[in-house]
Amino acid sequence: MQYFDRKRGASAKSSVQRDAVATQKRVLIAGGAGFLGSQLCDIYIGQNCKVVCLDNLSTGRIENITHLLGHPNFEFVRHDVVEPYRTEQRFDYIYNMACPASPPRYQIDPIQTFRTNVDGAENLLELALSTGARILQASTSEVYGDPDVSPQQESYYGNVNTMGPRSCYDEGKRAAETLFHDYNDKRGVDIRVARIFNTYGPRMDPEDGRVISNFVTQALRGDDITIYGDGSQTRSFCYVDDLVRGLHSLMHSDMPIHRPVNLGNPDEFTMNQLAKIVTEEVKSPSKIRFEDLPVDDPRQRRPDITLAHKRLNWQPKIDLRSGLRLTIPYYIAALRNNASKASHVV
Repeated sequence: MQYFDRKRGASAKSSVQRDAVATQKRVLIAGGAGFLGSQLCDIYIGQNCKVVCLDNLSTGRIENITHLLGHPNFEFVRHDVVEPYRTEQRFDYIYNMACPASPPRYQIDPIQTFRTNVDGAENLLELALSTGARILQASTSEVYGDPDVSPQQESYYGNVNTMGPRSCYDEGKRAAETLFHDYNDKRGVDIRVARIFNTYGPRMDPEDGRVISNFVTQALRGDDITIYGDGSQTRSFCYVDDLVRGLHSLMHSDMPIHRPVNLGNPDEFTMNQLAKIVTEEVKSPSKIRFEDLPVDDPRQRRPDITLAHKRLNWQPKIDLRSGLRLTIPYYIAALRNNASKASHVV
């Protein structure tokens, strides 16, 4: 609402507008063009917050945030968190979602992956320290490695190989958690740490390389579905809406939760079961092809979400089949779009 200021001879913002601007929350989301980060951008724009999205687009995709680029409360900054982010802006909340999460992606440049996890965490913690922001670290179930216990509780220290092909990610995330703990303990930064279990849904790149994107795209193309090992290894899959709701709840909890919290769906499936469900939902004639199990591939993954339920009153609502039915149309459209782009190039 504008009004005419007789002394200034021009329209000016009302006091209500000025107060609204002064109280508007400011959120920085590193990795904000990624699968999860872009969904957080949507949530905060919907809450009339000022959102700054940092992403170097190494795995984040501009199409995930195209619908936000013209919004007055949204700012996209192409930036790699390995380097400090210099800004005069102050933030209320900072999310560190910046790092490739798919083994084929993060193994391309393991040194860069490790630096993204460790240097990126430190740079964002310094920003939180200087601006007084609360900061959330997107950690991972990979900190548990190939677990000897199931389900995995936050108190479990894990079984991680420090010198394997997955170590750059697993150990990088563990080191980032250490930094978060120490910045809270020694410098008083208000931290949150979410250990995220396998998540899927719209906006995950069809060529991401994680198991659900692999299985769905293979089934849609009618290709053989590739299972590594004998298919008896298990994972627990959380639909993206549930996971992002959990991240938001953790960030905004009134309780000072300065310890890791598991976020994931405790329903557990073998890879053989997942392949069967995907082919049924896609109605695909795809056959199963078995390949050698990659080094350090975890045999089991299932979260204990007792802490999240008690502290956040959070638990997932969407089962695997329902989530796949929400996800498959996205992949159908994405594959068609990719095929259309390829035909134009030819």
